[in-house]
Amino acid sequence: MIRSIAFDWGFTVMADIPDWKGPLVEAPHVEAMPGIRAALEALRPHYRLMIATNAVYSNAQQVRAALARVGLDAYFDDIMTTLETGLSKPDPAYFAALLARCGCAPHEAVLVGDTYPTDVAGAKQAGLRAVWYNWRGDPLPPDTRFEPDAVIREHAELPAAIRSLDGLR
Repeated sequence: MIRSIAFDWGFTVMADIPDWKGPLVEAPHVEAMPGIRAALEALRPHYRLMIATNAVYSNAQQVRAALARVGLDAYFDDIMTTLETGLSKPDPAYFAALLARCGCAPHEAVLVGDTYPTDVAGAKQAGLRAVWYNWRGDPLPPDTRFEPDAVIREHAELPAAIRSLDGLR
């Protein structure tokens, strides 16, 4: 049974801004990734949702404030950043800290992210399930050791992918 879903932040929940250095909340314009709101609305009643980001310019409070600018802050129970933990994906210690924060065993948690090496391979290596949000349509790396549990191109596909992983059709 899945209890918690952790989302990468940049290019998974919110669009990154090229060449922006500093907390995203201070950027002149921020935007959510297409379709994320509907996916979060579908998932929120059933799962604990978190942000798990390698952000080095934003702490959890700043991430939440950036999420608030696009109306997504209320969907997330917790936010874990590299800036505050000193850990980053794909380090197994990062995922151990994430699991401790969500109070889950690895098989009860899913990471949704857009970057194969850090999000998918890192999560799988730590025993979590992984959904690759492959909105760019990238091929799997040729030396793939860890297959994603699901691959989606649009966030509209995410609730069905999670239901399938959770054994709920």
